[in-house]
Amino acid sequence: MSSHSNAIVAHKHPSDVEGAKIAMWLFLFTEVLLFGGLFILYAVYRYQYSLDFHLAATELNASLGAINTVVLLTSSLTVALSIEALRRGNRKLSLWMLFITIVCALTFMVIKYFEWSAKIHHGIYPGSETLLTASSGEIVFYNLYYAMTGLHGIHVLIGMGVLGGMFYFIARKPINKEAINYDVVERIRGGSRMAVLADDGRELGDVINIDDKVERVEIKVIYENTPEKFDPRNEIKLENSGLYWHIVDVIWIFLFPLFYLII
Repeated sequence: MSSHSNAIVAHKHPSDVEGAKIAMWLFLFTEVLLFGGLFILYAVYRYQYSLDFHLAATELNASLGAINTVVLLTSSLTVALSIEALRRGNRKLSLWMLFITIVCALTFMVIKYFEWSAKIHHGIYPGSETLLTASSGEIVFYNLYYAMTGLHGIHVLIGMGVLGGMFYFIARKPINKEAINYDVVERIRGGSRMAVLADDGRELGDVINIDDKVERVEIKVIYENTPEKFDPRNEIKLENSGLYWHIVDVIWIFLFPLFYLII
């Protein structure tokens, strides 16, 4: 960009990578507190109704729970590979790994749907007549089961949305916008103009004349997705999305043995 006697240089300020990571870790800490409280509540009732919890757990399908565990562990691997691929500039591989992660998340929810449907079909759900005839411990067990796995399922759905958003951001062509404030435009009015310059300083074309009618100038740059021109902000976004997905997986690693493998 240039003018007859003025030059305007738009600077891109790098994203606050450390700040973004700290913010994500603080958010994940609140998630740990949330599920940590539920785990403590589970432990208290488990101690109080030890035998009832064991009997109630035998009604759950441990095979489906194990399959879902493998699915989520696989998704943790693929999201980590997606992050590493993007860091190395392999956008295509990153997108494929991210796609597999989303498919794994969808698979988890489909399996959970069939598992819940089977229980509801047999009348085993909070407030049902069948469950009300069971012991107090079994009622507490299934209330906790639906509450904790349901809350986890909501987090899986949110994770799918976040990862889907990252897929879009990585797949699209990066777009950067710079805006020139009014006071800058005011100073260069009257015969000044803006032009596109090549890296070697050659003027590629006139953009706009800065006359009295101009109050705001916004510069929009669109470029092809080549490895050296990736939007660097996508990497930290994907890393934070991966951190969220890992905490979702870790929570399930605790839920699976607590509900399905009680002995």
